[in-house]
Amino acid sequence: MYHYHKFFKNDMQMYLNIRAVSLSIVAFVLLASSLRPSAYSKEAGKELSPGERFHHETSLTWRGVIGDIFRSKPKKPPQYKNYPDSKIIKLPKPAYHGITLEESIEKRRSVRNYSGKLITLSQLSQLLFSAQGITGKLYDQPLRTAPSAGALYPIEIYVIANDVEGMTCGIYHYAVLNHSLELVKSGDFRKEITAAGLEQEMLGDADVTFVLSAIFDRVRHKYGERGFRYAYIEAGHISQNIYLQAVSLGLGSVSIGAFLDEEINKLIGIDGQNEAVIYLHAIGTL
Repeated sequence: MYHYHKFFKNDMQMYLNIRAVSLSIVAFVLLASSLRPSAYSKEAGKELSPGERFHHETSLTWRGVIGDIFRSKPKKPPQYKNYPDSKIIKLPKPAYHGITLEESIEKRRSVRNYSGKLITLSQLSQLLFSAQGITGKLYDQPLRTAPSAGALYPIEIYVIANDVEGMTCGIYHYAVLNHSLELVKSGDFRKEITAAGLEQEMLGDADVTFVLSAIFDRVRHKYGERGFRYAYIEAGHISQNIYLQAVSLGLGSVSIGAFLDEEINKLIGIDGQNEAVIYLHAIGTL
């Protein structure tokens, strides 16, 4: 019993010593970081614009990384969004084999003029799969076509369908798990999307416009404020996939970053805070 008590005391003392050293290192790093002048500090005589402030506030420093361990973060929202009471359109299984990747990269251009012919449901299926389709699993975690920080996938895709073979006009949500579309709103929304897109006519002329939104807390619950950057980066990955697949299918497409945020958020029925539109991508036949 004596020996057990002795070993226990030794183990506890070792733990306390390690803990004290760890806290000392943390304190030193925090102090060193606080003494280093920020390139964006007011002392540097620079008044930050909103964009500069965003970049500064989401920058990584050792002080921020360590502080982030103790900082509260939002709760993790559900990984998948669904409209359970909506009309479901099951998409054809993606099985297209087109031109080589190298050819798609070489031919990729932003195309703003379309023929007005209908795109097929199979083409739409292939585009959505290339954007966000599930391609495999790792430890039971579904993985998708575009990279995502921590495999957290904050991006949702809505489809404003204008001219799709076999589909009525409307706004649809892409249900990733089932590779299907869920009807959000019926109707022709060409005028609304064009007006919200600063009168860029290709939004109304396109056969479909993909609306990419982000549920930021899917990444913020793990990465804090840095998660905002990761969501924007991921939208770029997805958009490039759409571009290259459109080229391979013989379609034209263009990504659009200039739009009235509040108007498009309202159009697809999201609040603009917990979930917000961050990118548009128009696609049409040539």
